[in-house]
Amino acid sequence: EAALAPDLAELAFDTGRLAERVAAFGAGAAQRLALEEAASLSWWTGDRVAADALALWLSYRIGAAGEGGDGLIRTAWAARHLAAQAGPLGLAARLAAALGGEGRSDAGLIGDVAAELDGLTATSETARGCALFHLWRALEERPDHLRGLEAAVLGARLAVRPGGGLPYLPLSLTGFSALTATGATDRRLAGWILGAHRSVLSALMALERLAAWRARAEAETADLQGRTPARLIAALAAQPMLGAAQAEAETGASRAAVQRNLDLLVARGLVREVTGQGRFRVWAAKL
Repeated sequence: EAALAPDLAELAFDTGRLAERVAAFGAGAAQRLALEEAASLSWWTGDRVAADALALWLSYRIGAAGEGGDGLIRTAWAARHLAAQAGPLGLAARLAAALGGEGRSDAGLIGDVAAELDGLTATSETARGCALFHLWRALEERPDHLRGLEAAVLGARLAVRPGGGLPYLPLSLTGFSALTATGATDRRLAGWILGAHRSVLSALMALERLAAWRARAEAETADLQGRTPARLIAALAAQPMLGAAQAEAETGASRAAVQRNLDLLVARGLVREVTGQGRFRVWAAKL
């Protein structure tokens, strides 16, 4: 860690910038980034879940019955647990909270892992997250199809300070160097820092584009009456892909009002429909 201090400092600086940007943007920013991170992680694990498929599952609960359905459910789990806020808990409690239920929490195993990490209390959160990722990924007690994804989620969660405004450290938005570095400890930590830094910078640029789109969308819909257009814009900013059912829940409007306003946003070039089908459609901001 000492040898990589300059790289760690640069990552910490830009992670702080991202936390400030997320806080300024609102709760939807962390959720949106978590969905994008989970979809990216699914390509690393081999589940290869597309963003529109994840949106269809989250909005309509369809898509999990066919081939690849288990991977879709795992990806939705990752998105949910990446975005969840964590309090200032002890290490074992943080691990248990990050894993959640669904058959993943094992108090004995979590306690053993926390004990292994106790010797790293003087290191940075970034280094502890890296250590946890590699440790969890090597556990024979966890099933092969869960181990890698759980390791990435836990490592990303531990790599940030609780209550620091960012629930996890982005790792895979620009590739998988953070997750695939092998060899000596310094090489693994260097790969973790490099991959995380690239992902943080990618997230910062994505939020800049999103902020510009939101400002443009609000300006170009100022003539529309009612609260639904503004609420739809906020929902589309919080979700990479948005289904009609989600839009109804987010806006509190009827299906007809949601559909009418989405059609208006599409006509004004602010939104695009991504499925090209008549039913179970999904929309995204046209950034």
